[in-house]
Amino acid sequence: MATKSDYYDILGISKGASADEVKKAYRKQALEWHPDRHRDDKEAAERRFKEINEAYQILSDPQKKSAYDQFGHEAFAPGGGFRGAGGFPGGGPFSQAQGGQWGPFTYTYKTSGGNSPFAGFDFGDPFDIFESFFGGGGFARARQVPRYSITIDFMDAVRGIEKEVEVEGKKRKIKIPAGVDEGSRINFGDFILSINIRPHEIFERDGADVYVRVLIPFSLAVLGGQIEAPTVDGDVKLKIRPGTASGTMVRLRGKGIPHLRGRGSGDEYVRIIIAIPERLTREQKNLIENLREEGL
Repeated sequence: MATKSDYYDILGISKGASADEVKKAYRKQALEWHPDRHRDDKEAAERRFKEINEAYQILSDPQKKSAYDQFGHEAFAPGGGFRGAGGFPGGGPFSQAQGGQWGPFTYTYKTSGGNSPFAGFDFGDPFDIFESFFGGGGFARARQVPRYSITIDFMDAVRGIEKEVEVEGKKRKIKIPAGVDEGSRINFGDFILSINIRPHEIFERDGADVYVRVLIPFSLAVLGGQIEAPTVDGDVKLKIRPGTASGTMVRLRGKGIPHLRGRGSGDEYVRIIIAIPERLTREQKNLIENLREEGL
């Protein structure tokens, strides 16, 4: 029997990590191991990506995490030590598992084929069954729904997008709302869609906030002035104060990503980096020498 990797090791966090640290670690690992980034060894990336999602499903849920901390992987194995809401006898609600079935439910993991737009990595998550119990839905609500994943561009996640896809041989128009994040799940009723997001070339994201680095010349940092800073809604004018140090962070309120649930948007944080020229003319060198003599 193969030994499963420790969930904390998979996400690269300690056992005492906070919920926010678990989420940030998941986002980092999911971006790094997304199968689209490992086309040379996609099968291995898919296995790793599944492990990362599985680890997050457990460690992001306080009750599942508590069971895992106490019993390890055995908590979720047939006859394991986990007792869900309602105190199921026999060590857990799925102690009668046989083959690919957990109690009255089945669990599958598959890679889609053909011309499906949900290419690459589709899986059914057995741990969602637990959510039905913890949420008080009972067996009646714990039905299995087909699951797919789709990869979209960063800006499509920011602005939202409508796509035509094919699900089980039928064409469907689906709307992905503005503000979805990596790992977001959208329930369309007859199927659930997991969202994966391609990294952007200049923007980085943390929830609804956006981070970007902007290079400015040394003279502008010293004397001050104005620049055009990129945002997800286009460039905006940004004032640079005289004497700005490299690494200074400027907050642009409301210039981040729309909140998926609720009004308004997050913020953008612009990190100012002073560009140091690699080559100087003789005149420029003399000017720098004069500044050094002046103690600047």
